[in-house]
Amino acid sequence: MSLDRLKHHFPWITLVVLVLIVGAMDPNFLRPQNLVELAGDIAPLFIMALGMTLAIYIGGIDLSAQSVANMTTVLATITLPLFGVFSALVVIAVGFLFGAVSGLVTTRLKVPSFIATLAVGGIALSVGQFASGQRALYMDAGQRDRAFGWMLGNTAGIPHELVLSLVLLAFAWFIQDRMKAGRILKAVGAGELAAVASGLRVDRYKILAFALSGMFAAIAGLLFSVKLSGGSPTLAEGFLLPAIVAVLVGGTPLTGGVGGVLNTLIGAMIVAVVRASMLYLDIPATSQQIFFGIVLIVAIALTIDRSKMRIVK
Repeated sequence: MSLDRLKHHFPWITLVVLVLIVGAMDPNFLRPQNLVELAGDIAPLFIMALGMTLAIYIGGIDLSAQSVANMTTVLATITLPLFGVFSALVVIAVGFLFGAVSGLVTTRLKVPSFIATLAVGGIALSVGQFASGQRALYMDAGQRDRAFGWMLGNTAGIPHELVLSLVLLAFAWFIQDRMKAGRILKAVGAGELAAVASGLRVDRYKILAFALSGMFAAIAGLLFSVKLSGGSPTLAEGFLLPAIVAVLVGGTPLTGGVGGVLNTLIGAMIVAVVRASMLYLDIPATSQQIFFGIVLIVAIALTIDRSKMRIVK
């Protein structure tokens, strides 16, 4: 088998090797219940990475996801007493709106997505700071349990947050592989100029990709706030880099057009196993970010399609 063909199998090979290495360090790691709990613990990160995948799939990037998730934790905490379970619809709609604004700035004003989403992320951060008064907010435990207690439970040992993640994965996969929108998103990632020349409404679908990314980030933020029973403009700090790493090491390159949400499932599990191994080795959180930065550089170097980028600036 050639190296190019083997590259498609690198993500799951990497995952298996990492699981075996960590399992050798601690045999208890390989217990099925431990692996299920590990998957449940990274549910918010995985949901954020799902949305990020759609933006990267078209050759863009969404750097606002973490800030949107942070803002959502604040808005969810504030709106819960007013709307109960329907506060979820409010914050998801806000996330979708912020993502759509990123898409509009990118398509209408021709601002590169990393600048557009960075700016929108700054706006989301300011909204979160203003709404919270720059302090941590706390949910009423009774209201939280009545509205979102199902998120924190488990059935037959399966955490409900893991079930939610898999439902969202199925939703994203259906859009990507079974809907016209998904085929157009792939065409945009594979070659935007060719997609435009073929008469596709590229801008509309690029806006949709960013809007969905914002929506998934908002859902991740909602899950954060429910798990931690409150909100803060910094509650999801440190998740942007691992989310991008999950997408890239899963096999969706920054140049877009290949990979997708199922690849991100593998990438998220790789991130989860790496984080678990660093806990076993007592590596501090600050050093973990250094490690993810190195992994990000390596992942980009290995997965990027240089045929689409003859000059790198």
